[in-house]
Amino acid sequence: MSIQLSLQGIGKKRHGESPAYLFREITAEVRSGQRIVLLGTSGQGKTTLLRILSRLEKPDEGTLSLNGRPFLEWKPQEWRRRVCYVAQQPVMLTGTVEANLRAVSELHGAAFDKRLAEECMAALGLESLDWSKQAADLSGGEKQRTALVRALLLQSEVLLLDEVTASLDPASKRAAERLLSDWAQKRGTALIWITHDLDQAAQVSDFIWFMDEGRLLETAPAEEFFREPSTRQARSFIRRTDSEGSLL
Repeated sequence: MSIQLSLQGIGKKRHGESPAYLFREITAEVRSGQRIVLLGTSGQGKTTLLRILSRLEKPDEGTLSLNGRPFLEWKPQEWRRRVCYVAQQPVMLTGTVEANLRAVSELHGAAFDKRLAEECMAALGLESLDWSKQAADLSGGEKQRTALVRALLLQSEVLLLDEVTASLDPASKRAAERLLSDWAQKRGTALIWITHDLDQAAQVSDFIWFMDEGRLLETAPAEEFFREPSTRQARSFIRRTDSEGSLL
């Protein structure tokens, strides 16, 4: 698998807090089709890291490269087309469901693939959703699934998924997991996924990134990480998660 995204020494400072850094010295590689789950307790900066990878925030240290080109050589809009961030709280644009689905194509001057949109909506159980309905009137779960389809239509090289199934019922959650895993396998799209569900993390990942103490302490194949994590912090994290039944 080719390297799509590379992180070298990424650091982010806190705003007037101690310690000075939220995290630093984050170095890792993301390969095509790889499914990575980013784990760690609350406050480690996982969302901030994803926002940096999508160039929605700037790192205070380090550099990123996409397909071997440093991030400063890319126009931000083109980078974000290739590295797409999907937020936990979906943002619906003013207008209909269809207008929201078309928004990505219009933004980047590309043809709207209606057939692909219909296939993705059906895969997420939204085949009966009226596209003329106002997006603001959708339920929380409908908004989250529609926002995910909107992001998929961008056909990015890397998808950054920030707890994108958090508000879904179990059936919709499983459907999203299947769609995303199939998408990565068939299209070579890399996934970096934050989840607060350890069972989900084990099911949807090939690789685990584990953050603690302001560092990326482990990068390991998922099976290896869950069987025998190499750091004391990761072992404690898994034990605590198992005992509490959910991630912090």
